[in-house]
Amino acid sequence: MYKIEVPKEEIVKRIETNLMTDFVKISAEDDPTQFCIMPRKFVDQDLERVKNMEIYEDDIWVVTYPKCGTTWAMEMIWMINNNLDYETSMTVNLEDRFPFMELIGIATGFPTDTFEYCKNKPRPRYIKSHLPVFLLPDQLWTVKPKIIYVARNPKDTAVSWYHHHKHMHGYQGSKEDYIQAFVKDLMMYSPMNEHITEFWKIRNEPNILFLFFEDMKRNLDQEVKKTMIFLDKNYSQDEIDKLCKHLSFESIKDNKMVNKEVEIQKLMEASGRDPASKEFSFVRKGQVGGYKKELSAEENEMLDEYVNCSGLEKAEFEYKF
Repeated sequence: MYKIEVPKEEIVKRIETNLMTDFVKISAEDDPTQFCIMPRKFVDQDLERVKNMEIYEDDIWVVTYPKCGTTWAMEMIWMINNNLDYETSMTVNLEDRFPFMELIGIATGFPTDTFEYCKNKPRPRYIKSHLPVFLLPDQLWTVKPKIIYVARNPKDTAVSWYHHHKHMHGYQGSKEDYIQAFVKDLMMYSPMNEHITEFWKIRNEPNILFLFFEDMKRNLDQEVKKTMIFLDKNYSQDEIDKLCKHLSFESIKDNKMVNKEVEIQKLMEASGRDPASKEFSFVRKGQVGGYKKELSAEENEMLDEYVNCSGLEKAEFEYKF
């Protein structure tokens, strides 16, 4: 079903960390153009059990390439589908309400089997994944639960993913090496273009909602209403206004149940760093176009070339900046 290879490019070893290591290329045997870079631990521990996972019609999944607004979308979706339960939202960690399925398969040092935790959650289950279409559970495409996919332009994604990899995974290499690995589709969960465009191709399926991070930034009210319709929920404009305030960047950044303070401390401890350090905030800037202040001319040019190879004709799909 799959072909597992060790990438030959030397840069792969330079972007690995003690938390995320031994990257391999997982390809579909019947279609080698479908591939994904993952730690070998995922292959050994999660690959088959994820593919064979039992799916229920009332599941709700959020799938994204990393750093595309996943956490923001999760909080929005959970709130909408749980009758705007602010009390639980402010007292129960989002990672417990909406767990990250394959985390146990990509990182070392975690005592909880996140796959089993997701599998055994009371229904309706809320599940987050960064896996591409061909690695997700087979039953997703037959049982057809609701799936919300969020896309973001690669330049902002690459910059955010770099900061995440550096501060949460313990990456100590250069930004230039990281960007080179990203555009060569050698970073974990890459290739990004295909990750997004494979979901774009199935966006019109009735159980799939395709959102853009940029649309959420520019008109959150509109995207909340779109998600409400998808989840068969109806709220007044006053309730929507209150929810949008709850979902604002400032509110999310200060909400300890959403901003991953606990997870950051655990990751820093696992990588041997001081968990009391305040060098990084998971909800960092949340900007559209923030890459302009962080990329060198050479890095920007490399990403321009990457964006221009989006995998679909521009008339059909184009990243939003």
